[in-house]
Amino acid sequence: MAHVIPAAVSSGSAPPSEKKRSRAGYVLLLPGVAWLLIFFAIPLVTLFATSLQVPVPGKPGYYQPGLDFSNYLTAMTEYWPQFVRSLIYATIATALALVIAYPLAYFIAFKAGAWRTFMLVLVVAPMFASFLLRTYAWKTILADDGWVTSTLNTLHLLPDHRVLNTGIAVVAGLTYNFLPFMILPLYASLSKIDPRLIEAGGDLYASSITTFAKVTWPLSLPGVVAGTLLTFIPATGDYINAQLLGSTKDRMIGNAIQINFIQFRDYPVASALSFVLMAAILALVFMYIRRSKTEELI
Repeated sequence: MAHVIPAAVSSGSAPPSEKKRSRAGYVLLLPGVAWLLIFFAIPLVTLFATSLQVPVPGKPGYYQPGLDFSNYLTAMTEYWPQFVRSLIYATIATALALVIAYPLAYFIAFKAGAWRTFMLVLVVAPMFASFLLRTYAWKTILADDGWVTSTLNTLHLLPDHRVLNTGIAVVAGLTYNFLPFMILPLYASLSKIDPRLIEAGGDLYASSITTFAKVTWPLSLPGVVAGTLLTFIPATGDYINAQLLGSTKDRMIGNAIQINFIQFRDYPVASALSFVLMAAILALVFMYIRRSKTEELI
């Protein structure tokens, strides 16, 4: 008996049901694409165009489209100290957050037991309060007449006899405010590690330090990379902590962008600073991920 081959199959075209499914996939992508286009691509193009604008003659604070690349030179020559300071403060805060967060995330993942959920709630709970309010709280904690400053002065650990309005206070505020962004990725990575792998290290007569270096740390590296990125990137562009906890000598690049946008109304320079900061962070992120051999996070 001769077999009848459907026309759709014999001609090589997909069945109508498969075509409908493929169209449905594209339709489902539309909201995400529209969101990225409206809130990322268009603002990015607008920011770059603004960074090249030129002043309108005789109208201070007004600008018109142009191709003035000298705005980038002005931005970097005038504000390079704030740019470098932002990178330094963000790096120190990220390192401190990692040192604080890793033992805590390890304890929650392997030792907390029935208290695990409660401890995670305690980690997330401060984020329900306003970022500004939390920073003001640190301003009170680090005040000159507060117990922190008094204790450190008693131990002769403060060269200027104060914490507030110094770089130490700015780094402390950055570390505290972005600490949950370090803890949660670390916990997520550590909780995926099979405890039997750690036990196997002990069975093979490896010390706890060797087991950590050879088993736990490598397996938790994706969480380390994700946590450091989630901490470093927003800390670099932050301006609230430097504004409230530091002095004028501790201003960061975010403060320079804010001042140029709001106070000086120098929109091209502010846009150029924003674009340079974004480009520098992207370059650092790609280099960091490459060096850490976790390219799958890109």
